[in-house]
Amino acid sequence: MVDFEQKNSYTVQDLVEIMRLLREPGGCPWDAEQTHESIKKNLIEETYEVIEAINKGDKALLCEELGDLLMQVVFHAQMEKEIGEFDFDAVSDGVCKKLIERHPHVFGEVAVSGVDDVLTNWDDIKRKSKGQKTTTQSMLSVPRELPALMRATKLQKKAADVGFDWSDVSGALDKLEEEIGELRAAIDNNDAENMTEELGDVLFSAVNVSRFIKSDAEEALTAASDKFLARFTKVEALANERGIDMNASTLEELDRLWDEAKAK
Repeated sequence: MVDFEQKNSYTVQDLVEIMRLLREPGGCPWDAEQTHESIKKNLIEETYEVIEAINKGDKALLCEELGDLLMQVVFHAQMEKEIGEFDFDAVSDGVCKKLIERHPHVFGEVAVSGVDDVLTNWDDIKRKSKGQKTTTQSMLSVPRELPALMRATKLQKKAADVGFDWSDVSGALDKLEEEIGELRAAIDNNDAENMTEELGDVLFSAVNVSRFIKSDAEEALTAASDKFLARFTKVEALANERGIDMNASTLEELDRLWDEAKAK
């Protein structure tokens, strides 16, 4: 057996072998008892940590987090190898074949004039390979587990690709205002069930607006949350400086602090 402690550098195959050792009898009890279900949230967490490293522009952290993400892939593949379904090589084989198939302008004779052609070809090949003959089938392939704003964007784009879309942003804005009106009516009627439904329609319509103004809805909401956090931090600091008990303050008092923080 390879003495892993004595190695100076490691490869993907070393990672695969280490995971095998961790999972087998005599390895790590925690690793051995994990299932796809028990660690599926880890995959999401590691993905977001990769995004965090990208946003920070931290290359060392990005390298580390990509490793953690790769480890999750190897972990899941090892579980399947143990029951004879597939292994990491099969995962690599599948994605390589997919990349070759979906880049006929690189590995075949297809000519493209730019990025738009590449994306169109990718979508067409994807639909054919998955046996999707209708737009509905393509929509159903969008995972329900995606972040809600991202899923809404993908569904709307697929509908727009076949012409089911507003002609410009004004139509999307009008629809947003209409949905806000329906939400107000549900609230006025104290209709709890419809409140939730209409709120969903408002958010879905807001995503539609984001597409027309070329803004990513997820990133826009993240930026809004960051802005709120920064301003609230200033409000709290101002309150502390002036001996103001926020819990005992009126909304009007706190709103004045908010306006001051916003002005700064």
